[in-house]
Amino acid sequence: MGAKQKAAICRICVYLGAAFTVGVLVLVVGYILIKGIPHLSPELFAWKYNSENVSMMPAIINTLLMTVLSLLVCVPLGIGAAIWLTEYAPRGSRLVKAVRMTAETLSGIPSIIYGLFGASFFVVALKMGLSLLSGALTLSIMVLPTIMRTTEEALLAVPDGYREGSFGLGAGRLRTTMKVVLPSAMPGVLSGVILAIGRIVGETAALIYTAGTVAQVPSTVFGSARTLAVHMFTISTEGLYMNQSYATAVVLLAMVLVINSLSAVIAKKLGGKNR
Repeated sequence: MGAKQKAAICRICVYLGAAFTVGVLVLVVGYILIKGIPHLSPELFAWKYNSENVSMMPAIINTLLMTVLSLLVCVPLGIGAAIWLTEYAPRGSRLVKAVRMTAETLSGIPSIIYGLFGASFFVVALKMGLSLLSGALTLSIMVLPTIMRTTEEALLAVPDGYREGSFGLGAGRLRTTMKVVLPSAMPGVLSGVILAIGRIVGETAALIYTAGTVAQVPSTVFGSARTLAVHMFTISTEGLYMNQSYATAVVLLAMVLVINSLSAVIAKKLGGKNR
């Protein structure tokens, strides 16, 4: 078999893999849209939830609050850890390797384990109870390795010539990192944030144990709250509101799509400014 035939076979395999992936995506999204769109109604967006309207509006607001609180905690910590690993810690040291291995291990832990940890530590030990804050802190720990690893890879992708040029002009390490390296790596950093947002918005298991399932917007961060994913899980397990569950899935899908699109636009603009 010649080189051209091997290349043709590889090309066909790539096309088949891409077509299969796109087909599965279209199948899942299409099924959700077909089952959910006909059941969207104004009652589902009422400000207060009750057993008659099964409103998802409190859950939408709680999802946004949970996302913001989680990002406020995990983004600074994740970016700071990645900066230390790439810019300050000796490259190739045992400590750096241990931190990277730990982060990769934490990324593979099931979310239910994080939920049990959050329930025992934040809810019971710290006496925060089933609350928005307990859920946000648990999700922060869950997505922290993702943000840290993606930010680290983005910083490592910045050419060393940028750093050397900044040092040659008299800038210190901190100024070089904040003014030169980090802005250049910002599109990659935002990619990690997008992945974190997707996991936060779609998380269910960890929040059931830490944030609770109360279908209302809490007055404080110490109040119990259900997010949109938990809302969909709760009403679907009851078996009485399956149509509303599909409608909630449509809204959840649209929310993730909007958030990811906005983040992609911001990353593209930042990437264009730093070229």
